Amino acid sequence: MTLSQIDEEVAKLLQLKAQLGGDEGKHVFVLKTAKGTRDYNPKQMAIREKVFNIIISCFKRHGAETIDTPVFELKETLTGKYGEDSKLIYDLKDQGGELLSLRYDLTVPFARYLAMNKITNIKRYHIAKVYRRDNPAMTRGRYREFYQCDFDIAGQYDAMIPDAECLKIVYEILNELDLGDFHIKVNDRRILDGMFAVCGVPDEKFRTICSTVDKLDKMAWEDVKKEMVNEKGLSEDVADRIGEYVSMQGGQDLAERLLQDPKLSQNKQACAGLTDMKLLFSYLELFQVTDKTSSEKVRTTETQVLVASAQKNLLEERLKLTSELWNAGVKAEVLYKKNPKLLSQLQHCEETGIPLVAILGEQELKDGVVKLRNVASREEVRLISDQNH
Repeated sequence: MTLSQIDEEVAKLLQLKAQLGGDEGKHVFVLKTAKGTRDYNPKQMAIREKVFNIIISCFKRHGAETIDTPVFELKETLTGKYGEDSKLIYDLKDQGGELLSLRYDLTVPFARYLAMNKITNIKRYHIAKVYRRDNPAMTRGRYREFYQCDFDIAGQYDAMIPDAECLKIVYEILNELDLGDFHIKVNDRRILDGMFAVCGVPDEKFRTICSTVDKLDKMAWEDVKKEMVNEKGLSEDVADRIGEYVSMQGGQDLAERLLQDPKLSQNKQACAGLTDMKLLFSYLELFQVTDKTSSEKVRTTETQVLVASAQKNLLEERLKLTSELWNAGVKAEVLYKKNPKLLSQLQHCEETGIPLVAILGEQELKDGVVKLRNVASREEVRLISDQNH
């Protein structure tokens, strides 16, 4: 389009605005972008281009190739792929006998592309706009039209090697963009499904409860629990059991602890997921992705040992041993719960940097010993205890 044509179109729009805005009571024509969208000026586009160049350069460094797919797909291709979020798909009017929808993400079109072209192995990236009929909150960066940046390694490979490379790529990009400190979260659906099973979530509620748990990044646990109980019909005690697990954080250390969890360790799905997660973290260490500075955590207390119990009804024994340690000048702590889970007690040590945990159990009490565990190395020794304990 020439400059004179652009000037002509602008003049037409301004004239239309003047005509529609002149009479009282008539609809006022306002020049604006559609709800949930925005324009980008040259400065913003220059920043975007720089960011995209960094991202694409990293993808190419890892041997990826790119594809493109249509901005709209057959409606039946997208329907049923997004669970509760299917209502956010933009449907288009019937176009010559085809029901079409704007793409909601880049993943389903990619799956369609692979199936249609009978492709089994590919390492691809795709940066393009997607559309969601959501209630936009533009001040928080939520739009109806926005870019997604996908990187996928499709095919059958040995476990966790491609996954580790994907995380390496995320790590490299975030470092090069110089956004400051960042925290990469990883998960495995098998762990989540196993957790739901041992907590007592009915099979038919797995997916809907999963969509609620996914909101933990944006909502407080109490709000997530309220949605599970009041809107999804989950019993409160089951929700509380879920809360004990989803509040935990960690890397390979957490995977190892969960493999020792009395309930979760009995679930085959969860064990398979946790075993693969341990393998993933071993590869991430080789790729130099894991956080090497976490043994260097800044401590706010000087506690040397946490007195813990492995079974219920051992509060008195824990308090007695804690008092004995205090009297001996040892800096010790005990959790203020009658029957805390061993996993929660170990998690407390990880979070606060307590180096040792003294574990009391029924067998230890019978044998007159205390199990002392090094939290970092997980090495254990059995120490002879006073007969009263």
